[in-house]
Amino acid sequence: MNRHMELQYQIECLHDVAVVNLLGRMVRGVALDEFRRKIEQLDRVRVLVLDVSQVQQLDAGGLGTLLLVRRWAMQKSAKVKLVNPPVFFNRILDATHLSSVFEVSSLREAISILRSNDCRPRFAIA
Repeated sequence: MNRHMELQYQIECLHDVAVVNLLGRMVRGVALDEFRRKIEQLDRVRVLVLDVSQVQQLDAGGLGTLLLVRRWAMQKSAKVKLVNPPVFFNRILDATHLSSVFEVSSLREAISILRSNDCRPRFAIA
């Protein structure tokens, strides 16, 4: 397999927002497992932004990893946002009925999150 096609990612954290830029193939394998483990090591995340605009392929392993990351985020009371998915990515989410499970945002919406002055978690008192 071409190494340049393997999943590559870069994680940047700003306060309690983590932005992950993904590139390549989100397919079952070592690179995908390493990605999931790296995400699960993040601490104090309120919003996890996954920029999937450069993802070239997505298989069942990639979908499963996205669901595991989503479950991890829910356990941490964090939100997951998929940013600028390619057309094929959206089609796969639709075909698997996962469109309603993931919050899909444009790059503009993601930037507004990052520019938010109040990056602290919000609590409600009942």
